[in-house]
Amino acid sequence: MPEGKIIKALSGFYYVESQGEVYQCRARGNFRKRKLTPLVGDLVKFEAENKTDGYILGLKDRFNELVRPPIVNVERAVLVFSAMEPKFSTLLLNRFLVQIESNHIEPIICVSKIDLLKAEQRDEINQFIKDYQKLGYTVLQTSIYMEELIEEVRPWLDGKTSVFAGQSGVGKSSLLNSLKPELNIETNEISSHLGRGKHTTRHVELIPIGTGLVADTPGFSSLDFIGITAEDLSNCFPEMRDRRHECKFRECTHSSEPKCAVKNAVEAGEIAKYRYDDYLSFLDEIKQQKRRY
Repeated sequence: MPEGKIIKALSGFYYVESQGEVYQCRARGNFRKRKLTPLVGDLVKFEAENKTDGYILGLKDRFNELVRPPIVNVERAVLVFSAMEPKFSTLLLNRFLVQIESNHIEPIICVSKIDLLKAEQRDEINQFIKDYQKLGYTVLQTSIYMEELIEEVRPWLDGKTSVFAGQSGVGKSSLLNSLKPELNIETNEISSHLGRGKHTTRHVELIPIGTGLVADTPGFSSLDFIGITAEDLSNCFPEMRDRRHECKFRECTHSSEPKCAVKNAVEAGEIAKYRYDDYLSFLDEIKQQKRRY
């Protein structure tokens, strides 16, 4: 029985790539009975008499799953955040990083539209870049008008299944168009009234770029902490994860407990205060979610 990977899901059809060919398939009814839904990125067993009339018969085990966007088996996430228009948001970036860390996906931070920066703004962006690099994150700077910077993105996509994600209007689709011009993905200008872009990507699809597969995903401006507990949250912050064994209490949440190594590191300037403040905000949000449910 042939095996392949779902590279697109649209209107009840699943497009399965196998040995360089793509087959249009439907899912067998037993998936519905078992409350299973095939998703983009799934490794599947299928049968097909021809390229337009196939059926998915089984799903192989997934090693991770994202809810928004609905995609599985992601190895790397390129988090695109614009330097300007919309303004660089560490709060939103930290939300994305928590989601990515909790799913054991390698994050690559991509600061786009750097050509829009004025001299006084560049110092602030450079400081943010240094902060995240200090935590061990890979940070790339891009502009669709600087081909040499676009080329620096390519090696990070090779041989991996990656997802491009970020706030609406930050230039994800423009960056993908620069990496592969024949895609001609629709892009829209930023709304001057809302300060954000319109949603131009309508579905999730894996696109071959180099030797890798890349998903361009619908833009969105908020993320819920689905499946992340208060106990797990600090593990999604590398600077806290590295210090947790130094806290007095084993289950320290780094909020109100005494002799907390994380709080001491914040006071000493070893942990960026804006990262810690975001952590406390996320912690409170998770606790409120737990009370509601």
